[in-house]
Amino acid sequence: MAEDAQLHPSGDPLLAAKFAVPAVPPAFVARQRLLDRLTEGAQGPLTVITGPAGAGKTTLAASWREADLAPGPVVWLTVESDDNAPGVFWAYVLGAFRYHRVPLPDGVGSPSSADNVDHSLIVRLASALAQLPEPVVLVLDGLEHTGVHDIAAELDFVLSHAGPSLRLVLIGRVDPALPLHRYRAEARVCEIRRSELAFTQRETAQLLRCHGLAPSQESVGALTDRTQGWAAGLRLCALAMQRNEDAEHFAQSFAASQNAVADYLTAEVLAAQPEATQDLLIRTSILSHVHPGLADALTGRDDGERILGRLVRDNAFVEPIGDTSWYRCHPLFAEVLRAHLRSRSPALGAPLHREAARWLDGHDRLTEAIEHAAAADDWPYAAGLLVDRLAAGRLLTGPDSHRLERLFSAMPDGLPGTAPALAAAACALARGDAAAGRKHLAGARPGADAAPESLLTRALLRLLTDPGTGTGTGTRGPRASASAEDGGDREPAAADPGPDRGTPDPDREVRALMDRVDRDRLARHPEIEALRRYGRGRALLAAGHRSEAREAFAAALDAATDEQTWTVRYHCLGALALAEAADGLLRTAETHARDGLKAAEEHGIPVDRRTARCHLALASVAADRGDLTAAGRYLAAARAQPLVRDVPAAAEAAVLRSRLELAHGRAAAALSALDEVPVSADGPAAAGAEAAGRIAVARCSVHLGRGDPAAALAALGEAPPGGPALTVASAAARLAAGDGGQARRLLAGLPGGDPVPPAVRVRAQLLEAHLTAVEGDGAKAAALVAVAVRTARPHGLRAPFTEAGPWLRHLLSRASGLADARAWLTDRSADVEKQAGRGTGNGSGSGTGDTADAVPLLVEQLSPRERDVLRCAAEMMSTDEIAAELFLSVNTVKTHLKSVYRKLSVSRRSEAVRRARDAGLL
Repeated sequence: MAEDAQLHPSGDPLLAAKFAVPAVPPAFVARQRLLDRLTEGAQGPLTVITGPAGAGKTTLAASWREADLAPGPVVWLTVESDDNAPGVFWAYVLGAFRYHRVPLPDGVGSPSSADNVDHSLIVRLASALAQLPEPVVLVLDGLEHTGVHDIAAELDFVLSHAGPSLRLVLIGRVDPALPLHRYRAEARVCEIRRSELAFTQRETAQLLRCHGLAPSQESVGALTDRTQGWAAGLRLCALAMQRNEDAEHFAQSFAASQNAVADYLTAEVLAAQPEATQDLLIRTSILSHVHPGLADALTGRDDGERILGRLVRDNAFVEPIGDTSWYRCHPLFAEVLRAHLRSRSPALGAPLHREAARWLDGHDRLTEAIEHAAAADDWPYAAGLLVDRLAAGRLLTGPDSHRLERLFSAMPDGLPGTAPALAAAACALARGDAAAGRKHLAGARPGADAAPESLLTRALLRLLTDPGTGTGTGTRGPRASASAEDGGDREPAAADPGPDRGTPDPDREVRALMDRVDRDRLARHPEIEALRRYGRGRALLAAGHRSEAREAFAAALDAATDEQTWTVRYHCLGALALAEAADGLLRTAETHARDGLKAAEEHGIPVDRRTARCHLALASVAADRGDLTAAGRYLAAARAQPLVRDVPAAAEAAVLRSRLELAHGRAAAALSALDEVPVSADGPAAAGAEAAGRIAVARCSVHLGRGDPAAALAALGEAPPGGPALTVASAAARLAAGDGGQARRLLAGLPGGDPVPPAVRVRAQLLEAHLTAVEGDGAKAAALVAVAVRTARPHGLRAPFTEAGPWLRHLLSRASGLADARAWLTDRSADVEKQAGRGTGNGSGSGTGDTADAVPLLVEQLSPRERDVLRCAAEMMSTDEIAAELFLSVNTVKTHLKSVYRKLSVSRRSEAVRRARDAGLL
């Protein structure tokens, strides 16, 4: 070969180091999926491997060559920045062929000038390559350093005319200047990019083990997520972990990972950028996502879009976010940039955050604006944004509620002004601390000329934190302030001429202020109307107006239909279910409680922020259906929730526990349970008339069970007046005391029809039957019991009968006309058997069939495999036979059977089969 063929166009020798294939590093992980992709790509003319610095591009190609997976000899050239002249570049290409002993004809020649190359040389090279007896793979590592369009055009010419003999592999941080669109359209290119180069968790674990580490699965996941699979970052972290005494702690620490890669990112990425780009990156490091307009606001220039676009093209650890105009930095690179901001310009952070807050507020990104105002320690501005933009409700509901609550939990106490006080009140209410919310509201006193947004925020929070306020002493409490929402229309607020005129009604005040706020702004906050309706329901319930409260909660559900209102919806479902259960509407209570539990899971509500009311409703439903085992299980789940700040729910839990203790004959424990209701910071009255009445009736029941009517009457005397449940309880106590006449007069005063809920109506009907039996008219008493059964049966209400006492058992055993009632009450009704046989069980909750009530409540559906196991059990198969039939292990069959028993609330196989058949599962 000619001596001058080994020379640079300048006459200097070519540097042989550029032809050497880089060594595969120690502790290398051979990733077969990538080797296969590269092997597949080398079957065609062009393979492009692009990614950021340290992504593993060169290592991949080098390991592929070392594994001898190429379709022919591999010619390697590492392109550097001083190779950007066409003549120099092609001289090195020709030199690489000679270095790797791929013979080319002497007639190909070599460039005579560094600045350009004669096209005839390119033609001769393409012709020579086309005549090679086997394919040759040319690897050009770092092609972005050429930066000359002529080189790309010449390379494209050679690739197009060399035929199948040339397989080109291009490695770089940016796409080559070749017409990739054409190669893609012709399916002649294989592209391996950053996402494919990223390590998976399995590959991360393998890499760490290669470094002599024994990582936990949590450490592997943390490192993979933090580095986003970036190869160099993982390797640097692994090396640092080798030197660290506590490798597990290192893996879990973001700061440790950032320190391990900081020098690399600074030298390889940040320092390689122009000064203007460095300035933009450092200033925008305060952001989690960067918009070109926001970048311009922070730099004071107008080059944000151009710089961000170039950083993406250069794989400089900046990537676009979907199909939006926003960008984000790699998290480790972002932390390096923030460290540079802190060290170079520590005083610049707060002004940048403040400017970002204003820009974000002006572009309808309120939560992010508040975050940056808080980061600037400008809490008055952050609280002002929350109040002025009507966003206080979003502390209580919606996808940003937990984010905003954590944010304002860091706000210092005692800041002057109305907005900070309102923000603190909303934050306290989000934590479930209504007493603290009221305390903060007391310090929020907007003046008469305050903006309606501020007045509306205060009124809404007042309604939600103090449900008893405004119920009034006359007829115009929240019950009279509006009908059942009339499909969502609000009646205009007007002066109240009634007897409680001096007491403001929070619900009416909220509606009046909603009419004063800009309608477009209000329309962007559907959570306000949903919260208002929910607050109204709570106020009605606390005042003892349970029927109207149910209507208000149902109306709130109608208003809570989007993601901004799902937390309200969840709490409404719990409150509505518990109110329905208390009234004996067991079917709808079960449905709403189950929907509430499902909503909690779907929306990821933190366990410590969940309400106990859904489980309490299910416990009440089970107790009223006569399934004490299920009732105890649901009550235990409810008591596992934090009840100390939900006094009404705590009161209901105490009532349910007392009922269960009394059902098991433990009267002393039943009374003790009622003494465990927590007292709120506002005193016993904070629970409201509803909770006080429920506890009084429960005490009365325990004393009557102990045969002490005087104590029963005394317990009722401690309750606030009013309510049909108290009236019926008083009548029962009077009858037990021997005053049947007064008991009749009390029952006669009950209203007829819907105002008396089924649970109370059934007890009243049974009490009237008892009075009649005491008077000696057994036939009429039996007829009255039959009426009570007809009232109770559509709802599955068995508890009033089981709690009625011995007189009812005696009557049922003697009266011939009560056979059907006896069968239903003992879970052997003929109509259930007929419906089960016809497969027409009434699961809709209407009518008089009771298939659904004959079995305990199913919160969890049986899985398909559990149904298979149950079907085999119904065929009297043994555990071993079921395992053989279903190709399962014996232990797996036992596990499925235990799950079935739990879901069906049984303890034996025969009971499971019977209940499954009753429920139509078999």
